[in-house]
Amino acid sequence: MNGERSSWRQVTSGVPQGSVLGPVLFLIFINDLENGLYNFVFKFADDTKIADIVNSTVDRDLVQRDLEVVEDWSATWQMQFNTAKCKVMHVGHNNKKYYYLMNGHMLDSVLEERDLRILITADLKPSTQCQAAYSTANKVLGMISRTVTYKDRYVLLQLYKSFVRPHLEFSVSAWSPHYLKDKHLLEKIQHRFTRMIPGLKQLPYDLRLRKLGLWSLEERRNRADLLETFRVYKGWSTISFDSMFAVSAVSKTRGHSAKTVKNRCCLDIRHHFFSERVINRWNRLDQHVIDSATLNAFKSGLERTRNEKISFFMD
Repeated sequence: MNGERSSWRQVTSGVPQGSVLGPVLFLIFINDLENGLYNFVFKFADDTKIADIVNSTVDRDLVQRDLEVVEDWSATWQMQFNTAKCKVMHVGHNNKKYYYLMNGHMLDSVLEERDLRILITADLKPSTQCQAAYSTANKVLGMISRTVTYKDRYVLLQLYKSFVRPHLEFSVSAWSPHYLKDKHLLEKIQHRFTRMIPGLKQLPYDLRLRKLGLWSLEERRNRADLLETFRVYKGWSTISFDSMFAVSAVSKTRGHSAKTVKNRCCLDIRHHFFSERVINRWNRLDQHVIDSATLNAFKSGLERTRNEKISFFMD
């Protein structure tokens, strides 16, 4: 660095976890992993995914070739992949479900796999993730109910927001449910929590939410979609706006200057995908909300929109 070279040091026990340089050094070490690969490669820390559309044996052979290139890389740099943990997921009704080899071992085919704490299924439906989120949040809420004896409204509200609701909203834009059964399942957690507050148990759910200053979970999910869209629109995300949305060329209709085009979708999975389901609500926002200079200002604009437009955040 700056023309100076450090002296060599013998490392006998690997890079300590929690170190500052550890993650940076690891990223530098695996930076060339995708060199020479034909298909899409997604890396996050020590997780690597290879993905492509496979409609023929030619496509299958290209994926297999990429796996062999990765094998060569691991042998060169002495970082072996654990083939027992490497899985194949076939997506699509007409998928031919070819098999793949890695280090002479045929990779197992799975219908469900956890990726960055999100359960991904072969049918791409969010029901399994919703059930997992509900189960975890319900256990945490039960623990709070059993262990906290001073059930003050403020204390319980802070505990709920800090320890329960994050389980129901972690990366929710990637798995937001569209089936009523899944929506009702998640909402049951907030139903249960609001009934824990002294003096509110006998009130209707909507009134309990108003008294506590809470949004329904469905409203919060749709709000999260708008927040993510705003980050992408402002360039504050690693995702480019053009890769997810197409700005409408029609400027004579009512609305703001960043209105996007809604595509025609043949499948429910696509219709309820993030970049499609958010369009109608995004296009209905006012220009001054879109022009917000900061994320907090945009949040305030959404709060005012909710107060002015009834059921704006409800599906």
